[in-house]
Formats: sequence, C-alpha cells, structure tokens
Amino acid sequence: MSITANWSYPTAIRFGAGRISEIADACASAGISKPLLITDRGLAGMDITTKTLDLLEEAGLGRAMFSDVAPNPNEKNAEAGVRAFKEGGHDGVIAFGGGSGLDLGKLVAFLAGQTRPLWDFEDIGDWWTRADADAIAPIVAVPTTAGTGSEVGRASVITNSETEEKKIIFHPKFLPTVVICDPELTVGMPQFITAGTGLDAFAHCVEAYCSPHYHPMSQGMALEGMRLVKEYLPRAYADGSDIEARAHMMSAAAMGATAFQKGLGAIHALSHPIGAIYHTHHGTTNAVCMPAVLQFNKPEIRGKLARAANYLSIQRGYEGFCAYVDDLNASLGIPKTLTEMGIENIDVDRVVAGALRDPSTGGNPVKMTEANTRALLLACI
Repeated sequence: MSITANWSYPTAIRFGAGRISEIADACASAGISKPLLITDRGLAGMDITTKTLDLLEEAGLGRAMFSDVAPNPNEKNAEAGVRAFKEGGHDGVIAFGGGSGLDLGKLVAFLAGQTRPLWDFEDIGDWWTRADADAIAPIVAVPTTAGTGSEVGRASVITNSETEEKKIIFHPKFLPTVVICDPELTVGMPQFITAGTGLDAFAHCVEAYCSPHYHPMSQGMALEGMRLVKEYLPRAYADGSDIEARAHMMSAAAMGATAFQKGLGAIHALSHPIGAIYHTHHGTTNAVCMPAVLQFNKPEIRGKLARAANYLSIQRGYEGFCAYVDDLNASLGIPKTLTEMGIENIDVDRVVAGALRDPSTGGNPVKMTEANTRALLLACI
C-alpha cells in the first residue's frame, strides 16, 4: 500500500515514501536559500543525512551541517548552533532527526535573531511575547524517527546543564513552515529506538486523551493515534522495512504531538526530570512509567479508558487497557522498572521536586502532590 499525501494541519506536511527528494523545493517554499541542517551526532554520518546534504548541494543550497547535539540537547548545544548559524550566514534551518535534532534545530532558528538569553523564553505565562517574532528564521523539519512529533510542535525541550532540569521553550513560530515525513528515513532505526519512540507517541496520545482539559479535536486525534500505534508499532518493530507500518507510525507521532495541545500528565512530569538527571531515553522512560501512572490516575480515567478500549477492540475496559499496555511493553523489550532500566540509587527527593515543577503536572487528571508523586515514583522504581 502506497501512502502519499499533502496536509496543512497543523502546518504544511509532505507525507510519503521518497519525499526527501523534495527537500530543495521545501526550502524554497519556506523562503530558505542558505540552510543549515541541524541533526544529532549519531545521524551526522549516516546515509540518509549524506543523501539529504547531496540533494541540497545539487540544488545550489550548499551542504552546511551542525551536529553537536546531545541526546538530551542543552543550552551549550544551542549556543554552538547559533554561532554556526551566524558565522555561516544562514537564513533558515533544516531540523533533521529525532526529538533532539528537531528540538535543537527549531531552537537555533528561534534564538539566532534574539537579543535576550535563552531562559527568558521559558514556557511560563506570556514569556514567549518577549521574543522578536520577525527575527525568527524559517524552519523545514524532517523527522527520522516516529515518536516525539516535534516536527509539528510549537516548543523545544531543552536541558539546563547546570541545574539538570528539562525546560520547555515556546513560541508559535517554532512551528516549522514545511515538514517532510518520509517513512523511508525511519527504516534504519534499531529495534529499541523503534520501540522507545513508538511508545513515546503512544504516551502522548494516552495522556492527551486522559487530560481533563477541553479540546475535542485533540481528543479524537489522540484516540486514532492510539489505534495506529496498536496496529502498526508491532509490525514496524518486527520488520523495520515495513514501509506501510513505518508510514502509519509517522502519522501517529505527528498526531500525538498535535493532540497534546490538550495537555500531558504524570508520565511526562516524571520522565522529564529522570531524563535530565540520568540521561535516559525519553520514550523508553515514558513507557516504563506508564503502567504505574495509569493506576495512579484510575479514579479519574477509568471511564475514559474503557471507551478507548472499546474503540481499540480491547476487552475488559480499563483493566483490559492496562493489561494491554503491560503486554505491549513486554513484547517490545521495555524494562518493567526504572531499576531494570539501569538507574540505581535514584534521588527520589530530587525527581519528585522536578516532577512537581514540570508544566506537564497541570494536565494530569489527578492532582499531583509531594506525597502522591513520591508514592508514584516509588511504584516506578
């Protein structure tokens, strides 16, 4: 089955196998004539990156790349990226990769024309209005994983390396002008990355669906995103060359990130400080925390997840949904606990404090307190 489409929600998306060939035209559509491709260290030397740089060079757009991007990008990566952008005289960014490359790429495009420091734009109140919107460079986003959905997001998650806290930097113009979703770029993902990123998309959908905020469009998108993950993540995991499964997972990733405009919750509130302190893979951390969070939120989400289970053809309502999550994690090789994940002697006080400061707490169905968040973290350990 061939899946090809052009979408304009929430931005212009060129979706389909082989569409990376349109990268030069995408840059033209965004008004970029001298792009800086920003990606992570692991992708820098891979064939998909080299091919993209070749396409840019052939089109007369140069082949400039910045790849000093950590798995959990921080302000030092941002400073180096902005320096490379300015010194190269670039007029736009191609954010290329998984969540780290996409988030850092968007942030560099945002910061390059600003005069205020990075942390002045944290997602607090109306701080985003401090930015000079006219100075934000255009962005073309090219995801190479199917999980974070950062290609359709209006924010970047950046680690403060001094405090070891993940911060969200927000501005409406973080939203890329053009996105190329080419499932062929995800074929080379290792199984554990396919699993972790796919379960990140699932966590986005589950938390958005369960959030108490009102946003029926996000609610419907989250539900269908869950169905796509249920149907196609096992296939993509079993056979990385299954282009149909890879395509549907790219859709699920974008849907989850669009849906969580409605809110996230305790899964992300825990995984953000854990990832910042212990440098764990974000999606995998979400997956490890999810079963305990579903139990934690049971009083408020039992009915919702029963309805979701019916749509997903899962028997036994809420209990069946929770059992499905346990079975899915096990089938994808996800550790059952944070200890099994490799985190020893976790600093419970520090993680709990970080979770309660995280903006994701506001979208959790059950109010998070110091006492119940501590109990929740201990259940994850």
